[in-house]
Amino acid sequence: MTLGQHTDLADWNRSALTPGICSVTLRQCGIDEVVDAVAEAGLAGIEWGTDVHIRDESSADEAREATAASGLEVLSLGSYYRAGSFADFSALADLAVRLGAPRIRVWAGEQGSAGAGTDVWDAVVQDARRIAGLAADRALEVAFEYHGGTLTDTPDSTLQLVKQVDRGNVSTYWQPALGLSDQAALASLHAVLPYVSGVHCFSWWPEQERLPLSGRKQLWQSVADILREEGRPLDMMLEFVSGDLPANVSRDAEFLNHIALGED
Repeated sequence: MTLGQHTDLADWNRSALTPGICSVTLRQCGIDEVVDAVAEAGLAGIEWGTDVHIRDESSADEAREATAASGLEVLSLGSYYRAGSFADFSALADLAVRLGAPRIRVWAGEQGSAGAGTDVWDAVVQDARRIAGLAADRALEVAFEYHGGTLTDTPDSTLQLVKQVDRGNVSTYWQPALGLSDQAALASLHAVLPYVSGVHCFSWWPEQERLPLSGRKQLWQSVADILREEGRPLDMMLEFVSGDLPANVSRDAEFLNHIALGED
């Protein structure tokens, strides 16, 4: 297959990397519109978010059925649960099961690691262990969002958190922090790589200016190479596209499909 050709499921069965998208990328679209755009772009799966699309059992059923009917995978449930809040997680976990998601994305508290005291760390760790248990009861995994303003805002703090939580079904996502050079971003990925289950893919440079994913071509080719060398299943999910436009999903998906398969 060459760049520009439509990717089919057989191609992804030969790859350790699953290219997909976060439904938040198309927040303005309905569930069927999201599925149609993703299928047309030749991607393999969707992380369905609770911000707009998955709000209750009915929407979870609709998304599960539409995703399966198009031959796509549900990669995860992208939640906005904040570890450390000790809020109701059972209902969220039940929603993930209904959706058919193998994993729930959560956030590591509400404070950056640099200013977080022992009380904050203890609360996030204890709650993460609690929700990991509730997830395990349902054969689900939990993955932290790798993001500023949380305890997973640096490689060191992410490693510290995952190791303190110390649960086999808890991992982290990764994405390039804003303003980092390619070299620094790749160093951060290498640092947390053993605990990474998925990557959110976007090209913002030099700060929050949205570029096509190929606008940081060398970075993302290197990321895909690093992930592929791990030799285990990992998800690469488009998270933002220029202008939030469905047409730009197809453009960025073409590049993502290309690098996920390791094509020159």
